[in-house]
Amino acid sequence: MLTTLLTAGTLTASLLAGPPPTRAEPVVERMHGQEIVDDYRWLEPLEAESEAVAAWTTEQNEYTRQILDGLPGRPALEARLLDLMTIGSVGAPTMRLDRYFYTERTGKQNQSVLYLREGHDGTPQVLLDPNALDERGLYALDWYVPSPNGRRLAFGLSHAGDEMTVCYVMEVDSRQWLAEEIPGKIEFAGWAPGGAAFLYGKLEDPSDAYSRSFRYHEIGRHHRQDPLLFMQAEPSRIPGARMSRDGRWIVTEIFEGWSKQDVFVVDAEEWRRTGEFVQSPIAIGLDARFNPQFIHGDTLYMLTTKDAPNGTLVAADLVHPERAWRVIIEEHPSAVLRGVSESRGLIVASYVQDATSQFRTFDMDGKLLGPVELPGLGTASITTHFDRTEAFLTYTSFNEPTSIYRIDFATGERDLWARPEVPVDPSRLVVKQEWTTSADGTRVPMFVVHDRNLVKDGRTPTLLYGYGGFNISLTPSFRATRFPWLERGGIYVVVNLRGGGEYGESWHQDGMLANKQNVFDDLYAAAEHMISEGYTSPEHLAVLGGSNGGLLTGVAATQRPDLWSAVVSAVPLLDMLRYQHLLMARFWVPEYGDPENPEHFRWLRAYSPYHNIEPGRKYPAVFFTAGENDNRVHPMHARKMAAAMQAATTSDADEDPILLWVDREAGHGRGKPLHLQLRDIADRWSFVMWQTGMYYE
Repeated sequence: MLTTLLTAGTLTASLLAGPPPTRAEPVVERMHGQEIVDDYRWLEPLEAESEAVAAWTTEQNEYTRQILDGLPGRPALEARLLDLMTIGSVGAPTMRLDRYFYTERTGKQNQSVLYLREGHDGTPQVLLDPNALDERGLYALDWYVPSPNGRRLAFGLSHAGDEMTVCYVMEVDSRQWLAEEIPGKIEFAGWAPGGAAFLYGKLEDPSDAYSRSFRYHEIGRHHRQDPLLFMQAEPSRIPGARMSRDGRWIVTEIFEGWSKQDVFVVDAEEWRRTGEFVQSPIAIGLDARFNPQFIHGDTLYMLTTKDAPNGTLVAADLVHPERAWRVIIEEHPSAVLRGVSESRGLIVASYVQDATSQFRTFDMDGKLLGPVELPGLGTASITTHFDRTEAFLTYTSFNEPTSIYRIDFATGERDLWARPEVPVDPSRLVVKQEWTTSADGTRVPMFVVHDRNLVKDGRTPTLLYGYGGFNISLTPSFRATRFPWLERGGIYVVVNLRGGGEYGESWHQDGMLANKQNVFDDLYAAAEHMISEGYTSPEHLAVLGGSNGGLLTGVAATQRPDLWSAVVSAVPLLDMLRYQHLLMARFWVPEYGDPENPEHFRWLRAYSPYHNIEPGRKYPAVFFTAGENDNRVHPMHARKMAAAMQAATTSDADEDPILLWVDREAGHGRGKPLHLQLRDIADRWSFVMWQTGMYYE
């Protein structure tokens, strides 16, 4: 293992003075009887709204770039990462008659290109190349949906990571873009059978994240004339919709957080005849999740957690929605049902068991037919079509590159359709699942990945990654860009924290609202396990998380600074007493709580990272990142937190700096071009390597 401990001597003398100073302008307010002082409220506006914020951000960015760009081994690390990032990637095809639509990125392309094959083994034809739209690669293809006959294609493009998707329509045969150009963060909700119209969701006011509506568009009609079907009524209740493939039914949904959901059905034929959009209830007012999966004839198949934390599949009669549902697939005692799809007389069910994927097939009445064999323990998805037994299986694991197999449920045929050649040796890795015990006695699993020649000496650089929220499961995946770390002997750990969905709805609810501290305790237990088992020590241990995971690592830095040598907090929430006022954060109140509620305030104040910084305390090195165009998590969180920690910490700025990088050409991370991805990944790895005693050469 090549490791070299970096010292203050590796940094230029100009950097030893520390970060640029930040003025404090205290704003004092009372919340539920407590005095809350916010020294950096002035850093909340976007740069476009404040010259002072823009100037301060420039100084912080320059300071960060001087440090990260000047670290020894950075050029060699970037060169290796570029090799690994240009191996390319392929997406599983979407099938329409004899046409196969898929995305692929090759070489140094900034964005994936959309291709068409006539027949699964036909010659690839370019349908849409976002790289040709902008030389900087800032246009991204957010989604694409072919019409039922594959003759038209609806697709969404966004720019510079803003996620404000604009919908366009293409005639596939001629490659001609039609006049359709529908703005407003468009969400596609289904083609009409002949491809002459479609259902979609949009923001009525692009500046208002809570103005989601659903409209019906006929090709050739200006979108301003599209009839409004229904729209969002409350900030924390998110509407959704989908149309049946025969156009007869429209199923609408109202999401209240990630644990509760109402479902309605609309007779689209009646709506077209009368103009009345009548939503008849299927499941309303129940403390459970109801997730529509597909519509077969006049029957809706939907997953639910009602009386079944691991999930069941039920069938609802759309003609008579008042009738009781039929249970099609019973709850599994140890596996979580995550989704189902239809494949000519079959139901293909996706499960997660012990944080790895499994699949089982059933007939339409729920009779178990058997498992779908996977190459190993990893993460998989299956792309099916309702009228064919052909499907595409995508599989990956920590030591298996993402591979796509073409399979046939009728014949059992399976062949490799696409797999990138990777310039690494995955066989040198050992992947283990280990368990630790959290503060309340709960057993928490983690995946530990390392070189097969690892020697436990308690000094191995180790990176923990976690998320812990919104019912999201962390399952094994291949990332070539981890190999510079693993090739140098580093350990990579993925912790399956509560708040995720790895063990069903109960696991999720044990890590949300009043139970959020469990998530942080799970992370600390994993870190202490790695130390007690002789893998590493706090001097060589780092933690990484983004978005909700950025909140996780922000809390980790303030609650347990003794555990880490380095903390990376990417696009994070950090001011949990004001988060709900900005952008789309009202959507997350059911997950975190509402600071305006006295009881919720108590939970949030107890862990809010920004409000638990202690002046005069020694903090580890922390690297905050944010996107100026982020329309999910406001960049003010990272700005305010960086300023406060820079002022509070007693650590030497040259050894344990508090760094901030605000990307002015990006948002939450989606759609970022290759050259910006390369810079960001090199930033994170060079920072973590430096602080844990390793660098690349």
